[in-house]
Amino acid sequence: MNLKEIKDLIKVFNNSQLSKLKVEDGDFGLTLEKGGETVVVQAAPQPAASAQPAPQAAPVATQSAPVQEEKQAPEDAEYITSPMVGTFYRSPSPDSPPFINPGDTVKKGQTLCILEAMKIMNELEAEFDCKILDILVEDGQPVEYDMPLFLVEKL
Repeated sequence: MNLKEIKDLIKVFNNSQLSKLKVEDGDFGLTLEKGGETVVVQAAPQPAASAQPAPQAAPVATQSAPVQEEKQAPEDAEYITSPMVGTFYRSPSPDSPPFINPGDTVKKGQTLCILEAMKIMNELEAEFDCKILDILVEDGQPVEYDMPLFLVEKL
């Protein structure tokens, strides 16, 4: 399974009524549990003669904690996290272009996204000058407090 398939599976699981899900795909295994239980992602080691690299397991947390990905990021990369529970929006309206895109350089005080909480639209602004390396959540996705939203490099 690739990272996108795992993320999609986690989204479906979080929105479902299931309390436990176990998926196996070759040497890769994924177990998800709700209700205070931890989520386990395992990759079985492959024989040394195999031509395929072993799949990388992404550490994943339960529904109430942030979903974090293991990526090759610069040593000085940091996460910008959500200051509240809400819904993440990349643009001010569906017809508008996104505030930022991966690769953009932003200045302190520049709007990064909107977080909707209780029908109030809250703009999340950059607290420092940085370069956006990755956007870790999808437009319209619910986010939790302290959930990583952006992977950035301080300038």
